[in-house]
Amino acid sequence: MDMQQQIMELINSYGYFGIVLLIALENIFPPIPSEIILTFAGFVTLSSNLGIIESVLAATVGAVIGAIALYAFGRILTRERLVKFVESRIGKMLHLKITDIDKAEALFSKHGHKTVFFGRCIPVIRSLVSIPAGMTKMPLHSFLLFTTLGTLIWNTVLIILGRLAGHAWTQVSSIVDSFSTVITIGIAGGLIVGAFFYYQKRVRSTK
Repeated sequence: MDMQQQIMELINSYGYFGIVLLIALENIFPPIPSEIILTFAGFVTLSSNLGIIESVLAATVGAVIGAIALYAFGRILTRERLVKFVESRIGKMLHLKITDIDKAEALFSKHGHKTVFFGRCIPVIRSLVSIPAGMTKMPLHSFLLFTTLGTLIWNTVLIILGRLAGHAWTQVSSIVDSFSTVITIGIAGGLIVGAFFYYQKRVRSTK
């Protein structure tokens, strides 16, 4: 049984609890695709007793739970310990990459608290942005506010799209995933360009 089938089975079997569990795990384990979870949840509302509003709330609760776990993780770890954890066996099992964490840190350093809000719509960053928020000791109430609002918007859009698409929900999921990939490439390119100009500036200042 592949991951998509497992996601569908969990939601069909456990309803709202399945959505909460899957989205919480998706926040902690980036490889789990929220696009599939949310669009399928929207599709299921057409033929079950699951409601759109309740599904959105369940997904948001799950996202906040997962985000708090990573925020707490960031609070207790130094940069050195984080690198060691990512390179450990557990870190590799979770598919964590130091480059992804570097991207999240770079965005957080540049845009601050706004990254927690807007980052919820960016793949991988959506999960890992909670770590630098914790490491920089971002106030918990601000973190919860921006996390809740950002995930609420993301969850609402994808669940409604899944419902509107009906049996074509998998196509919506693929389109959103492709769009997310483009965003990720754009961010990576922006970081490379930014690093280049920063290096050039440093070189000129030393002359």
